[in-house]
Amino acid sequence: MSARTPPKPSSLAGFRAWVLSESFPEKLKATFFDGEVFLDMSKEDIRTHAAVKTAVSGTLFILNQEIDFGDLYINGVLITNIAANVSNNPDAVAVFWNSLKSGRVRYVHRNGRELEIEGSPDWTMEIVSESSVFKDTELLRKAYHRARVREYWLIDARGEEIDCQILHWRKGGYVAAKVEDGWQLSRVFGRQFHLVRRPDRRGAWHYELLVKAAR
Repeated sequence: MSARTPPKPSSLAGFRAWVLSESFPEKLKATFFDGEVFLDMSKEDIRTHAAVKTAVSGTLFILNQEIDFGDLYINGVLITNIAANVSNNPDAVAVFWNSLKSGRVRYVHRNGRELEIEGSPDWTMEIVSESSVFKDTELLRKAYHRARVREYWLIDARGEEIDCQILHWRKGGYVAAKVEDGWQLSRVFGRQFHLVRRPDRRGAWHYELLVKAAR
């Protein structure tokens, strides 16, 4: 299915209507920020993108089963912040119960279905691919900060070493968590994390997100 240009490329409302319409391709990732529309039609690399996303999300799913922080989603969920003029599908996103209760975020219902989250999620993650370097490291870093996303995980596994940054929201911009022997503190989840990888039986990268209590 081909994607048509949004009816109002400079309008956040027009973009939201377009991406949530039945004519919009289900698997296409689209981003709106400050009047610009970015479409990511590239395929995910299995070993430097999909495998990383699976490892991180799997660990956080188990953590959520343990502490019940709220809702965790992988792909497909449209996140919109009207004040920040941004709408995007993160690689993963978490919404905490306290944020829902306070109204910091809310689910948007359309025709009896929940298709969008509006407000400021507590956590987002993007995994860098060849086609998303600028979008993930610059555009979305700025957009998520403006949207007051409390923590942004930015991961690049394409090189010889994994570049995993846990970015904490500060008024002047995101600040990377201090790294000690590979471990970083997540203020949002109240845990320390360390993303590691090793070759599997056929020599391809296998990832694991290690977690331990915060000191």
